[in-house]
Amino acid sequence: MFKHIMIPTDGSELSDKAIEAAVAFAREVSARVTGFTAVPEYKIPDQLQLMSKHAISMPQHEENVRRQADAVLRKISERARTAGVACDIDFAQSDIPHAAIIKAAESHGCDLIFMASHGRSGISALIHGSETQGVLAHSKIPTLVYR
Repeated sequence: MFKHIMIPTDGSELSDKAIEAAVAFAREVSARVTGFTAVPEYKIPDQLQLMSKHAISMPQHEENVRRQADAVLRKISERARTAGVACDIDFAQSDIPHAAIIKAAESHGCDLIFMASHGRSGISALIHGSETQGVLAHSKIPTLVYR
């Protein structure tokens, strides 16, 4: 049924649980997985950052986000390898993670997105938003939400 599953993660504990469930599901259905995370885009430093010497260059940002993505995605590749599931990993710089998730799933040819939901509601949902809700609202790829 499903042959290629996108597993987006933000590195949270709930995402770790979803990774475990997604890899187990992929093993059961003989699918391969692609782990994905979205990291913040580079922001041009403002004058205060420049004056306080807290600004980072674009190459520094690139290195920082690559390290951040590698740390988050390592969990997926290790779990997949242990379970005998074929795995690729990818990341993108985006300040709109749900859009980056959908774009990555489409470009990798995934036929399922398997992701966690934090289950926020009320004010918390308004403040933090919901990347899962964004994927559900905008993706044409079937999405399995793990709670």
